[in-house]
Amino acid sequence: MAINKAMRAALKTIAYLNLNVDIKKSYKVERHFENLGARLRPIPAEYSVWDHVVSSGDYEIPVRVFLPKKGKPRRLLLFFHGGGWVLGSIESYTEMCTRLAGATSSIVVSVDYRLAPEYKFPTAPEDCYAVARELFMGNSLLNVNPANITIIGDSAGGNLAAAVSLMARDRGEFLPPRQILIYPATAADHSENSPFESIRTNGYDYLLTSKRVEDMLELYKGSGADSVNPYFAPLEASDLSRQPRTLIITAEYCPLRDEGEFYGKRLETAGNQVEVYRMKDAFHAYMMLPPRFVHVKKTYELINNFLDN
Repeated sequence: MAINKAMRAALKTIAYLNLNVDIKKSYKVERHFENLGARLRPIPAEYSVWDHVVSSGDYEIPVRVFLPKKGKPRRLLLFFHGGGWVLGSIESYTEMCTRLAGATSSIVVSVDYRLAPEYKFPTAPEDCYAVARELFMGNSLLNVNPANITIIGDSAGGNLAAAVSLMARDRGEFLPPRQILIYPATAADHSENSPFESIRTNGYDYLLTSKRVEDMLELYKGSGADSVNPYFAPLEASDLSRQPRTLIITAEYCPLRDEGEFYGKRLETAGNQVEVYRMKDAFHAYMMLPPRFVHVKKTYELINNFLDN
């Protein structure tokens, strides 16, 4: 289903507003309204939802666990939310995580990692790694066979999922068997100098702008050296061997499309099993739409096929 004229006009309007809003000044207000709206939406009665914490040093990382009440979950999805490392939370992603749990017959564990600019890189990937370590090392959170755990994230969360897989390989404590990256951010440069054409062709009129990505990365970055750190920008990794079996889903009208697909090619060249799918006529963050939308339905189909094989 192609993007119709009304939707295209709406996306262009939102993109125009994003171009003229300084996220460095507006992020607190955006967070407030994002979480307020999420709390006004009730959790469907067919799901059990409970909150937990994972200790990491002297900090306790909040996580939210989603479980369909009907049927027996076949696996666990460890979910890292999007929001450009600055926005997003377990509150704002609760609706999406309930849908994900039901559509995949899975336990979903959503991580409320600390956000920039209050907490710069590498706080977010370290928080995500700490929760992954607890799950994969068989500690107190849930008694789940590591072979049945998949890490998954969208946008900045896809970036964090890729980073956690690289950290896991480098630290040698565990290695996720599978990762799912949905329209992931994998590069450090989203300016006009980017080598990826989608930054220019899709960076102005389709909801997410390349300028907004650049501004969020500046808020997230702890120092100039972070730009070449593979845990900050996974495409900076010189070695992408020994990575999980990977599913990458990009959106046709997303500025991050080309870097996500190129990350898939790099992973495949390094000897990993990779599936890359470009969602036709889709834009960034389409997974926040209701499940009746064709792109959302297709994504759940792709995820289930990936998990079942």
